[in-house]
Amino acid sequence: MAATPQAEAVAPEAKNIGSDDYALSRVPRDKRFGFWSMLLQWLAQSGSISQFTLGATIGVGMTFGDAFLAFTLGAVILEVVIFAIGMAGMREGLATPLLTRWAGFGRNGSALVSFVIAVSLVGWFGVQNTIFGDSVSALVGGPSWLWCVLAGIAITALVIFGFRYMAVFAKIVTPLFFGMVAWSIVSTLKDHSISDLIHSPPPGDPTPLAVAATAIAGGFMTGAIVAPEMTRYNKKGSHVFLQSASSMILSEYIVGMTGVLLGHLVKSSEVSHIVLSTSGVFGVMVVLMSTAKINDWNLYGSSLGVVNFFQVVFGKRMHRGAVTIVLGIAGTVLSAVGIMTHFTDFLSVLGVAIPPIGGIIVAEYWVVKRMRKPLDDTRESETLPKTSPTWVPMSLVIWVVAFCVGKFYDGGIPALNSLATAFILYCVLGLLGWVKPYGTSTLDDEDAAPAARATTSVGAA
Repeated sequence: MAATPQAEAVAPEAKNIGSDDYALSRVPRDKRFGFWSMLLQWLAQSGSISQFTLGATIGVGMTFGDAFLAFTLGAVILEVVIFAIGMAGMREGLATPLLTRWAGFGRNGSALVSFVIAVSLVGWFGVQNTIFGDSVSALVGGPSWLWCVLAGIAITALVIFGFRYMAVFAKIVTPLFFGMVAWSIVSTLKDHSISDLIHSPPPGDPTPLAVAATAIAGGFMTGAIVAPEMTRYNKKGSHVFLQSASSMILSEYIVGMTGVLLGHLVKSSEVSHIVLSTSGVFGVMVVLMSTAKINDWNLYGSSLGVVNFFQVVFGKRMHRGAVTIVLGIAGTVLSAVGIMTHFTDFLSVLGVAIPPIGGIIVAEYWVVKRMRKPLDDTRESETLPKTSPTWVPMSLVIWVVAFCVGKFYDGGIPALNSLATAFILYCVLGLLGWVKPYGTSTLDDEDAAPAARATTSVGAA
């Protein structure tokens, strides 16, 4: 069948700069991925040396049983958030920045959401890239900045071409990583009694349960809020649950609890050398690839946020591939010159600002439902609603209040405190009729229309 004029006009540009990956439209049902491809994407997010280190850090200050309880609490919190938000993304085929136009924030509010998410994710891309470069420099030599540049270029090149190629990369890296890690761990623990390690007392100062749960749940909360970036490619809600739950089990119980055992074994949180020592150069390469696999999602999510931000604020439809190039170069250069590590405190503040976004999305989409009807009406046609609310002032007030609770209240888990505060306030005020949209914005025809199939063939299933 011949391509439409619109598709013909856009397709050459898409081929030149990668895949737009439905940055401003719904992901069509026939372009979504099967269960196993998506599962590997989820599991790829569980595979990193940092998770072993987190487990060891917790193990140094907790018994095995208490650590198990802490990981369970963190996993349950994350899974509830991921499933509630991820289901909305799957049903609508929309990423978080675009979803917020009809799920609590309105068109202009979604620009603020997009900006916060984009800055946070590209910032962590730069920070992780710096860690990546420093690690390779320590392992094999050479200047750290050179490895930062090489890693940044490689990840940017991957993300330019979108979700499909990221999925292929996950299929290669995920089995290699966990196979290598299993070999290393088994080789290390075979000469020790697992039972003795499980029942051994914590070798360091005691760690309170709330502190451990904060480190577990809070550390991945931003990733949970942007789960729709991935789940919009899912075909079924059951897939969202099974895949995210599998990722939690692997990340928290298998990787995390193995880290606890290693922490008890070496009586220190410095356990990365165990994973690397028995694997040689091949192991080092796989670990580095797995780190890149996690960092590609930082860059990918940031690119989606920037595209929505520019469309709302400047009325310009930016191609996601081109945006990825700019963000990748910026993050790579800043990491190479060593600037990004000075912004970790600022990025941690943003980490408290992002969870309330999830609380508002869940409250509006699943409970209050004042703005969801246009999505319901256009879901079957795979189009976007012709209009969206312009502002939802009360949502911004709730966002600020929830951020302050997460930032300044000392009890509990900050990320969870801010998320729960936003969810409860929005539900109460929304059901009382105090959350009201103001103004109506009309979408451009090209945004409201179904996504042209030929424009995104690079990122299709």
